[in-house]
Amino acid sequence: MYLSKTEAAVLPTTLGAATPRPATPAPGRRRLWSMLGPAFVAAVAYVDPGNFATNFSGGAAFGYTLLWVIVAANLMAMLIQSLTAKLGLATGRDLATLCRERLPRPVTWGLWLQAEAVAIATDVAEIVGGAVALNLLFGVPLPIGGLITAVVAFVLLAAQSRGHRPFERVITGLLLVVGLGFGYTLIGAGVDMGGVASGMVPSFDGADSIVLAAGILGATVMPHVIYVHSALTPGRYGDAVTAGRTQQGRSRLLRAQRLDVLLAMGLAGLVNAAMLIIAAQLFTGDSGADTLEGVHAGLGDQLGTGAALAFALALLASGFASSSVGTHAGQVVMAGFLRRHIPVLARRLITLAPALAVLVLGGDPTTALVWSQVVLSFGIPFALVPLLWLTSRRDLMAGWVNRRVTTLVGAVIAALIIGLNAHLLIGLIG
Repeated sequence: MYLSKTEAAVLPTTLGAATPRPATPAPGRRRLWSMLGPAFVAAVAYVDPGNFATNFSGGAAFGYTLLWVIVAANLMAMLIQSLTAKLGLATGRDLATLCRERLPRPVTWGLWLQAEAVAIATDVAEIVGGAVALNLLFGVPLPIGGLITAVVAFVLLAAQSRGHRPFERVITGLLLVVGLGFGYTLIGAGVDMGGVASGMVPSFDGADSIVLAAGILGATVMPHVIYVHSALTPGRYGDAVTAGRTQQGRSRLLRAQRLDVLLAMGLAGLVNAAMLIIAAQLFTGDSGADTLEGVHAGLGDQLGTGAALAFALALLASGFASSSVGTHAGQVVMAGFLRRHIPVLARRLITLAPALAVLVLGGDPTTALVWSQVVLSFGIPFALVPLLWLTSRRDLMAGWVNRRVTTLVGAVIAALIIGLNAHLLIGLIG
């Protein structure tokens, strides 16, 4: 782990390590802010190109009806990411590694296989989204744009070799680009407060709305980020396991971790809500807005070239950032479940193939994005259930163990997601 001079001075006093305090300790607020970052890396996956497709499709087809799904999914994400970050803090190990250590071998292999399927579905969204953005901005052919997105992901991931801070800063910067792009567009589109109020009442509007709701859920509560966030926190806060043996040490670390999650997931939730609101305001009932290309053209027609440019730049930043995080997640999953590493390039080529196939064969990018997110929705329980089981075990978590109400709420969330997936599956089969 690499630390800046500021971090090297701050962490010992924050974590209560047995080292002398600096003569001039940093203010408490500064110590807290220096510990933020992992959740912002995870949050990028919550505003990846799949979110663009599902949120704009939902707003264009059903107006404000599915806004409550975005809000509910974001609240779920806050709890889930808080739990997975806490798991890494308490144990010093990631979720995939703990599953391998504590579950039977057949179960571990099954979890690994579904996690790889999730990684492929994630790559479809990220590579296709980046390719579409490059095509909108520069006219780059979609297959070439997909390859460029993959290469940029490698470059961004290389920032990790210089420590966690450079990578976190780059990813957070790209996340802010996405947020600013939609903030600008939302100002031009306006907001119907009555529509917002009605959209907060849970309801559906036919089978297609359920498909989009599952897609929104899968795009928001990303299964692979549940794994990767647990791998970002060990070592990020120094010797957190030792510091967490006291109530005071745990309180400090949990306060930093919860603030990290609240700010990062809060920003991601606002961006997702902005997407649906913009679509509901400008494109409700517009069949031409059911694709990302149609949204881009519609924004240009209704709000001007500035809004169209902001959309394309946000989509590009999202594709680049989420693709690099997705690659990192794949490494975490394989190393954790199998204790094996393969070259990043080889792994990337394997997961890249389906996305490039969609682009080369001329499939509709937006449809591919939506269905990739539906696949992710089916993958959520396979990460969430083990997470709840592990964080509720006192023999593993010690003083970090979940409160009963936390485990209960998590179980209700898991049951709701499984129920929605089962309802969708039955509807598709029928």
